[in-house]
Amino acid sequence: MSLFIKLLKFLGAYKLYEKVLERSVRSGEIPEHVALILDGNRRWALGRGLPPWDGHRVGAEKIDELLEWCRELGIRVITLYVLSTENFKRPSRELEEIFRLLKEKALEYLSDRRIHRNKVRVKIIGRKNLLPRDVREALEKLEKATEGYRNLYVNIAVAYGGRAEIVDATRKIAEDILRGRLRVEDIDEETMEKYLYTSELPKDEPDLIIRTSGEERISNFLLWQSAYSELVFLDVYWPEFRKIDLMRAIRTYQRRERRMGA
Repeated sequence: MSLFIKLLKFLGAYKLYEKVLERSVRSGEIPEHVALILDGNRRWALGRGLPPWDGHRVGAEKIDELLEWCRELGIRVITLYVLSTENFKRPSRELEEIFRLLKEKALEYLSDRRIHRNKVRVKIIGRKNLLPRDVREALEKLEKATEGYRNLYVNIAVAYGGRAEIVDATRKIAEDILRGRLRVEDIDEETMEKYLYTSELPKDEPDLIIRTSGEERISNFLLWQSAYSELVFLDVYWPEFRKIDLMRAIRTYQRRERRMGA
C-alpha cells in the first residue's frame, strides 16, 4: 500500500478520494475490454508466512469484487489471466490447490445469483485438455449455463499461453485447408482471428491490459490480440488490488493518445 493511500486512510479521506476518482473516470472514455494479469498471489502469501495457495484463494475472492467494479463502470469484456501453460511447472501441491480452487469457484458461480441476474457470460480460454477431468467438467458446466448471456463477458484464461493459442489456431486452419473448407489465398488477419480462442467476443482486442505485482512484461498473454493495447503496470499484489487501482489504471488509459500504429 502506497504512503499516499496510507495517509488518506489516516485522515479519513480514502472514500472521498475514491468518489472523486470515480467521477473523473466516468467523465472520460471507459475501455470496452479490460484484461488483467493477476500476478503476486504467491509473493503476497509468502510475505505473510502463508503457503502459496492461501494467496491464490484470497486472489480468487478478489475477482468477485473486480467483476462488480467493472460492471458498475460499464466495462463489457473482461479477460483474466489465471493460469498459464508455464505455471504447470510449479510444485504439484500448489497445482492441486489451484485446481481445487478453480473447481470450487466454477461451482460457486454456477449457482451465484449475481452471475445470472447480471447476465454474465463466462468462457474458459486455453488448453482445457491439460486440466484434471473434474475441473474441466465444472468449468464447462459454467460455460454452458451462461452461454446465452450478453451483458458482461468474462474470459478466464486457464492453461493458457499466447503462443499456444496461435499454434492451435494455425492447426485448425491447416485442418480446414486439408478438408477443403478454406483456401490458402483466403488466409488474412481477419481469418486468423476467427480461429483464436477469443473469436466469439464482441471485442477480442483489449483496450487496456493491467498487470499487478510490479512486474513489467506481458508473459505470453494475448499475444495476437494485444498488438495495440495500452499497458499499465501496478506495484500492488493482486490480493491487495482495490477499486481505486482499477480506476487509476483506467485514468492512465484515458490520458494516453491511442494512435493504433499511426
